Amino acid sequence: MKYISTRGDAPALSFEEAMLTGLARDGGLYVPENIPTISKEEIARLAGVSYEDAAFRVMRPFTGDAFTDEEFRGIIARAYANFRHSARAPLVQLAPNHFLLELFHGPTLAFKDFAMQLIGQLFQFSLARRNGHVTIVGATSGDTGSAAIEAFQGLENVDVFILFPEGRVSAIQRKQMTTPNASNVHALAVDGDFDDCQAKLKDMFNDFEFRDNVKLAGVNSINWARILAQVVYYFTSAVSLGAPHREISFTVPTGNFGDVFAGFIAKKMGLPIRNLVIATNQNDILHRTLETGSYTKEGVSPSISPSMDIQVSSNFERALFYAYGCDGHAVCKQMRELEKGSFSVGKGALQVLRENFSSGRATESETVHTIENEFATCGEVLCPHSAVGVKVGNENLAGTPMITLATAHPAKFPDAVEKATGHRPALPPHMADMMGLEEHVTRVPNDLHHLETLIKYRIAQR
Repeated sequence: MKYISTRGDAPALSFEEAMLTGLARDGGLYVPENIPTISKEEIARLAGVSYEDAAFRVMRPFTGDAFTDEEFRGIIARAYANFRHSARAPLVQLAPNHFLLELFHGPTLAFKDFAMQLIGQLFQFSLARRNGHVTIVGATSGDTGSAAIEAFQGLENVDVFILFPEGRVSAIQRKQMTTPNASNVHALAVDGDFDDCQAKLKDMFNDFEFRDNVKLAGVNSINWARILAQVVYYFTSAVSLGAPHREISFTVPTGNFGDVFAGFIAKKMGLPIRNLVIATNQNDILHRTLETGSYTKEGVSPSISPSMDIQVSSNFERALFYAYGCDGHAVCKQMRELEKGSFSVGKGALQVLRENFSSGRATESETVHTIENEFATCGEVLCPHSAVGVKVGNENLAGTPMITLATAHPAKFPDAVEKATGHRPALPPHMADMMGLEEHVTRVPNDLHHLETLIKYRIAQR
């Protein structure tokens, strides 16, 4: 199994190489050269197995000879050992034909744990075998950072630097990133928004002298291993509702496009997905793009669903790659145009995107109303991001069962939930004292040279 860049001008790598590299040296994102398929019989045999067993069966064809079966099963077992629900990703019924996939039972109460806990174990195994060291820099709109810190804190062969936008994450998201005191993790509050953080991360990868000097690695959803881990729960949830013998639809609240792209990969592998619905908040660039064919940045408006406050959705590049028939040079041209502010998707590519995805949006008031309504009608407490998904999912109900992904625990956004329901959701007992812990955070300007200098200094100090 080889991995190629979406921009067509970087060497093909093995799974392990692509995982440790993150972003391709031509600026593109790695995708598998060929997407393995799973037969209907194999999908049907996922019914009733543990989440870990399903994860092994779904992901194993993508890893090549990087690990033995025994090694890979051990990595998966360790990744999900600290989840607080035996099903890992349980389904809850909201209404006839509408189900909620709870993805917040991991250590940091967000769907990012499914990928980050796995990638932490993958990195640890690979680096120990190589006696290597990497510097992980991540950009986060809220949940990726805490999940990465949880997965990598305390590891001797990894330094972790997380960039998050100052003042644009929830108080609990911030505390999850800033209260760990392991010497190898560093929370950096950037003066800017998430797109600024993500841009600086990509600039670091494109500064080859810095990249090679600190052995830079990425754990954002630009890393293929992150996407692969998220493919699994599409299979487990769909099978529990009757796949492959019936079609299933999914609604995915998304900002950076990684989670919904994982659904696209599941569909390409053979999972019978009828509809993949992109749910956006007021920062609705993905919805506008599918409607108009124009990807145009309009600035970010802060919202009560901050993890979706994004205008540059990195993983949309992967969707474009397949929409353009795996033409890396066409994708490269589009990404160059985006640097100027916008690009227009070609008619043929737009048709392919519309065949695979539909979309909707939720305003702030609609998000609050959805939290209020779901609490009143079925007792389910939703975080604002999940509420965006449920609102759009309700608008797209049809004959097939709809699964909406619940991306975070409501206690991570207590102010918004309390405003809608009158009840303030409590943190789980194991996190109850977190808000009183001391923070370890450095405020930094939105400046590449400053960030690179700081990172090199911190590595040298450790």
